[in-house]
Amino acid sequence: MPALTTDQVLMLDSYNVYTTVPKRTLFTLERVHKEFFQETEFADLMLGITSAKSKTAAISHFSKRYGQFIAMQFYMLTAYDLIWDGDERDLQFDATKENGLYTICMFANPNDWRYVDDSERQNVISTILYKQCYQIVQDLRNTTSISPRVIWDNFFVHIVNVYAKLLDDPRIADQAMDDLECLESAEVWNRFSDKSLFYEYTKGKAPASLVNQPIRKSCCLSKDIPGLGACGYCPLLCE
Repeated sequence: MPALTTDQVLMLDSYNVYTTVPKRTLFTLERVHKEFFQETEFADLMLGITSAKSKTAAISHFSKRYGQFIAMQFYMLTAYDLIWDGDERDLQFDATKENGLYTICMFANPNDWRYVDDSERQNVISTILYKQCYQIVQDLRNTTSISPRVIWDNFFVHIVNVYAKLLDDPRIADQAMDDLECLESAEVWNRFSDKSLFYEYTKGKAPASLVNQPIRKSCCLSKDIPGLGACGYCPLLCE
């Protein structure tokens, strides 16, 4: 496994994916898949951390934070040909305080990133979308009455953000465009969808033109969490 550079670690840190050992582990990605956790603990735990007005808002908040990890999967793949490929029990979550508010962050072993060959790139993207996105969407829907669109939009907000940065870097802009076009193709989604949900979100527009624009079709409910307001992508801004 490659050793992560300081710049790579700092980029992960900026998206609340830390490569240090957490002081404690509230739960792991593996636990998120467990029905008993989904049905009895998860929503209440997130409600306690965020003080949200509803379990749906609390779970939406979790998916936005987890979406930062997904965005970093695509950032590291494009920028460095790396992905996190560790055991799901080793992606750990803990509560943290940011700007006076409690939220959730992620911890991963720095040795769990691996290089991706060009020959497997499309399959890797497809696997991320299926195992780390689609399956999590299904899990979160078991916790409360949250729309899958809300969760996917929460992921896409961060993915658009990172591709706006990647396409602005002339050293990797070509690779970023290739990976973006892959995400927009139906082929990498065909394990669970007959179309690209990402393309449905962006309509093929350049990521830089979508940052902090109200392009969402759903509200992430951040307005229902004390100390937060509507996000810059919220469709309610158009009303």
